[in-house]
Amino acid sequence: MDQDPKNLQPSRRSFVDWLLGTAFGAVVVSAFYPVFRYVMPPKVVEAQTNRVLAGKVSEMKPNSGKIFRFGSKPGILIETPGGEIRAFTAICTHLQCTVQYRPDLEQIWCACHNGHYNLNGINVAGPPPRPLQPYKVAIQGDKIWVSRGA
Repeated sequence: MDQDPKNLQPSRRSFVDWLLGTAFGAVVVSAFYPVFRYVMPPKVVEAQTNRVLAGKVSEMKPNSGKIFRFGSKPGILIETPGGEIRAFTAICTHLQCTVQYRPDLEQIWCACHNGHYNLNGINVAGPPPRPLQPYKVAIQGDKIWVSRGA
């Protein structure tokens, strides 16, 4: 059985079909690629912040709280009625609302769903499932520095 050498070489028609198919595929990919990039934006890597200046001791009063920025997220600085300064993330563990300090209750309070945390950041009432993440507080002169890790 001898094979005809003409059958082993691609015909001009099959070459043109392949060329048109490839060109059509390239046009489709080039049209949908920008749409895909728009719908799925790249993840932006945020610079890791480990320590921030949260405030000044002279600005704080006993039984008061202050919101500060810790990187791109809010933090809360509290001076307890006893004069101790503590810091926590200000993001509620229920639905990520920003919490605030309620001096009348001496508690950290989330207004979204009436969640309450004690002055140690432990959830004591409402829907929050976990305690607030504590931060480490260091006082240098009049400056209050807050860093990750309790």
